[in-house]
Order: sequence, then C-alpha cells, then structure tokens
Amino acid sequence: MQNRIERTVYLEWLKNWKEKQIIKVVSGVRRCGKSTLFDIYKDWLIENGTEKKQIISINFEDIEFEHLSDYHALYSYIKERLTADKMNYIFLDEIQHVNQFEKVVDSLFLKDNCDVYITGSNAYFMSGELATVLTGRYVELKMLPLSFKEFCSGLEEAENMSNAQKFNLYIEQGSFPYLLKYKRSKNDVRDYLRDIYNSVLLKDIVARLKVSDVSTLENVTKFLLHNIGNIVSATKIANTLKSQGKGADQKTIDKYLRGLTDSLMLYEAQRYNLKGKMFLKTNSKYYTVDIGLRNMLVKSSESDIGHILENIVFLELKRRGYDVYVGHLDDGEIDFVAVNGDDISYYQVAATTLDENVLNRELAPFKKVGDNYPKYLLTLDEVFGTADYNGIKKLNVLDWLLK
Repeated sequence: MQNRIERTVYLEWLKNWKEKQIIKVVSGVRRCGKSTLFDIYKDWLIENGTEKKQIISINFEDIEFEHLSDYHALYSYIKERLTADKMNYIFLDEIQHVNQFEKVVDSLFLKDNCDVYITGSNAYFMSGELATVLTGRYVELKMLPLSFKEFCSGLEEAENMSNAQKFNLYIEQGSFPYLLKYKRSKNDVRDYLRDIYNSVLLKDIVARLKVSDVSTLENVTKFLLHNIGNIVSATKIANTLKSQGKGADQKTIDKYLRGLTDSLMLYEAQRYNLKGKMFLKTNSKYYTVDIGLRNMLVKSSESDIGHILENIVFLELKRRGYDVYVGHLDDGEIDFVAVNGDDISYYQVAATTLDENVLNRELAPFKKVGDNYPKYLLTLDEVFGTADYNGIKKLNVLDWLLK
C-alpha cells in the first residue's frame, strides 16, 4: 500500500483557490479523507516556500483542542499565532464542534493576511446561521471517499490484479481511504465500517435530531440501503415497515430521510420529467456514499450487481461535477441525467447487455428523448472499439471509471 493516496482533483481545487479572499469549505462524510487532504495541501505549501509558522492547524476531533470549542477562546488562540507581515494559512478541521464558529470564520475572513480553510462532516454545518452570515463569502468542495481510479492507485503494484479483480475488491471492501491498510482482513474492514456507521448515526443524526427511537432509524437506513436504485417514498417505507411489524409514521420517516442525507451517508436522486422539463417532488431514488458500508449492513444477492453499478456510476458523476437526476418518461425512465451548466448527458447502467432483449430494453428509453445530447450505455461487458447504436455509445464501465 502507498503511504498516502494523492487526491489530485481535490488538491488542484485547493491550489486554485489559494490566497483568494474567500473561505474554502470542504464537506464530506466522516473519514472520507478531508484531514488527509489538508495534510497533503499543507505539505505542498511548505514545499513551495511557505514557512511552518504561517500554518495554523486545528482538528476539533482531537481532545488536545477541546478547550477551543468556545469561539472566543478559538479566536484568541488563532490571533496570538498570526504572523503579521505574511499570509497565514488557517485550517479548522471538523469545525462543527465549535459553538457559533461562524463568528470566528467571519472575523478571520475580514483580515487581508488570513487564508481560511474549514471542514465538516455533514451538510447542515453549512446551513442556517452560517450560510446567512457567510453568503457569498465561501466556496464549497463536496468530497467523497475514493473513486475506483483512486482506489486502484492505492493498491500495491506487486499484487498484479486485473481490473475486474480490483473492482470486486472495491465493491466488497468499500471506498474509505483508511481501509487499504487492512490488507483484506474482512473482520478489520467490517469493524472499521461499523465504527463509521455508528459515528454517523449517533453523532450526526441521533444527537442532532434528538431521535429517541434509534431502532426505527436503523430500520429506515437498512431499507434504503437494501433499495439503492429503486424508487422509494416515505409512504412506501412506512407501509413496508408496518407490514414487518416495525411501524413508523410518515412524518418521522421524512425526518429520518432528511437526517440521513444531511449526514452524507445517503444521497437523493430526484426524478426529472424529461417531457415537461420539471422536477418531481415525490418518489426519489437513494444511493449510498459507500458500497462497503451497505455490504456491512445488508446481505447482497447476485441480482444486486446492476444497482451496485448504478450507485458507483452515480457517485462518479457527482465527483465529475454533475448534478445527477433520474430521467422520468411517461412509460419508462433513463437511469441518470447528468447536468453541469449547459453540459448535459444521459446514462443507462446495466451489468450486461449481451442478450439482445436486454440490449433493446436498455436502449429503448434513449430513443424517446428528442434531443441530441450525448447518450451512454455503461456495462461490465468487454467492448472492443466503438460500440455505437445510432449515436448511443456503449462503454465498458471499468474503462469509463478509470479514464
């Protein structure tokens, strides 16, 4: 294993915003690599002429800095360490632990010699008061665990595995960076993922939403993980749980859905009506931030591979800067509509389309879309040369993930 995986795209983002008078916010699920990204960036700063005294770094998950959870104490601590005649690079990791931290961040923002970087492990730390105070003063990098390409770069070259073997390991073990150190120890991997799950559930959801019925929250979480890639609603979840003798009302489930997406453990893909060009407010799909986390909680079956592939493609499109929706048609759907400004493309994902009936079924929704935006069919099939069906390109999903 390499000591550290260079998160190149994220690192370039930090370099691009360096010393620009705007607050740099890095958000992402617990242990997706935010602190390590800061370490890589700080090393780069030093290699490029920054002195160590110009860097002030605090991780609020470290008990050493617990006394700084009061915003007055934090501001005094930083102010005492500022170098007057040079730029100061200030890194505040997991800042959601500091009460009213936006006051500190805003005060530092006003200083010409402060370049401020902050991280948080959920979506709501950048909501409410902070968003109001800092509107127009911050840019946000939404970080995910390892892509398949990054995962492969962290494997030892001596292992000499095929791409298919690497992908199976990626699915089985998951994408959290730290897991690569465990050398395939399934028990260690499982314990690590269990710890992440418990941390997210208890610290980011139960504590914040004041959940008293944790078992129902877990039932809703497992239902969503089991049903990645399926259209679900709060009503459907409530009815399913009720039929299993695990009742919960729709209002409670709505609250839990919000908590799970705010914790960044799950992502919602809204439906978009391709004919009416409008978003549909009900019956979304949900995808997990990490397949390994899902495997730890839900027993998979052979038929799951299509939905697992869908999940991985969804996250990859998010990494590549797209907003991702489910394309709704009157009599069908397109797996993903990927939108980045004027850049729009369509994706269908399937394990295999070697059977002609399956191929026709997957191509059919594309033919109902009346525009000329790029259309891609991603499968695990070996694709030699260019497989093109009237402008619809079929690609091997592993090649697409690694490009």
